[in-house]
Amino acid sequence: MSERLVVIGSQWGDEGKGKITDYFACKADMVVRYQGGNNAGHTVVFDGHKYSLQSIPSGIFNPKTVNVMANGMVVNPVSVIAELERLHSQGITDYQLYISDRAAMVMPWHSALDGAYEALKGGAQIGTTKKGIGPAYSDKYSRVGLRVGDLLEPEYFAERLQGALEEKNMELKMLGLETFDFDQVYAQYMDIASKIGHMICDTSALINKALESDAKVLFEGAQGMMLCIDHGTYPYVTSSTPSSASVPVGAGVSPKWIDNVLGVAKAYCTRVGEGPFPTELFDQRAIDIRERGHEYGTVTGRPRRVGWFDAVVARYVSRLAGIDNWALMLFDVLSGLDKVCICTGYELDGEIIDNPPATIARLARCKPVLIELDGWKEDISDVKEFDALPEAAKAYVRKIEEVTGVKVGIISVGADRSKTIIIDEKLKKF
Repeated sequence: MSERLVVIGSQWGDEGKGKITDYFACKADMVVRYQGGNNAGHTVVFDGHKYSLQSIPSGIFNPKTVNVMANGMVVNPVSVIAELERLHSQGITDYQLYISDRAAMVMPWHSALDGAYEALKGGAQIGTTKKGIGPAYSDKYSRVGLRVGDLLEPEYFAERLQGALEEKNMELKMLGLETFDFDQVYAQYMDIASKIGHMICDTSALINKALESDAKVLFEGAQGMMLCIDHGTYPYVTSSTPSSASVPVGAGVSPKWIDNVLGVAKAYCTRVGEGPFPTELFDQRAIDIRERGHEYGTVTGRPRRVGWFDAVVARYVSRLAGIDNWALMLFDVLSGLDKVCICTGYELDGEIIDNPPATIARLARCKPVLIELDGWKEDISDVKEFDALPEAAKAYVRKIEEVTGVKVGIISVGADRSKTIIIDEKLKKF
């Protein structure tokens, strides 16, 4: 039976998925990105070099790995080309990359509309990256969007583009924004087609063929589950669902293939943008953790908000996504703290609750119920085995397992892929 692994973010994004997918991509035959767009940056570090990715799967660094941008994504082809050119400048030129012909495209007007919509919200802004992801998904579901496969049919693309511009230029005018010229956009995207046309195909067929041939397939999500459009802190969420449950639709495969889900979680919590964040810290500890963990957005450079590990969120996400193990990231960042805390519940209006409320009004009133544990002073960045960790560090890991009900399968003690402790035997065999 083939081996499949789904890697998802289990907090508010930026959990370190790039490192984990890169780690397993070294062994994977195929890496599939099944949702999101180029608003989801992740960083990969190996052999002393740092690489920043946005929409391209993390397996791009392994020439033997097939990388797939699947139909559940919204693809900005301009961004893809720029990302590939950046990788080329860093010496990454030997790779396999395929883009779904059914994936929706992020077009130039989407980022303009994204910024305008955000400005109209005034003080209630969501904190979008203004990359056009939300408007692109909106057009997909309104059935007026263009798809990557349209680029392979110039006459059909022209027809679809003309129809889209008639509607979108009217909307842009209403918002006081510049409109787009058909001829210019058409010429630009035909040039794009000449550069990436050979990558465009029916990726569902490609993925299923790999699954049926006993290949190792890694499914990679973007953002984190608390930014899920259905189950996250709505409306401060992304426009798709990062859950393992969306893999079948987003990749075009049967649910029967999903059997191992790895939830990536920082040893603490962060989030970028607006919205309630129950365990958020506002003191010097937040500043120290932010600087030690280099907690600034890969795409935007925005400083991330910092808080304690939230077991309420972890249990909630585990239930929704069927998480088998945690990958506990940036564990080394907590070294040096006298005390570390874990949130085990929320106090809402005098009552202790075990699940995140559906509305941000209620979530904003939640206060974290914290347990305090001893910290550790030792530098753990060179530790290779769990048993070699300081006793206080091991106690912290075991407490996370206890309060979440899920075993920790991986511990990351540094940015480089070599600084990874694998505990779970099943993950060792991938």
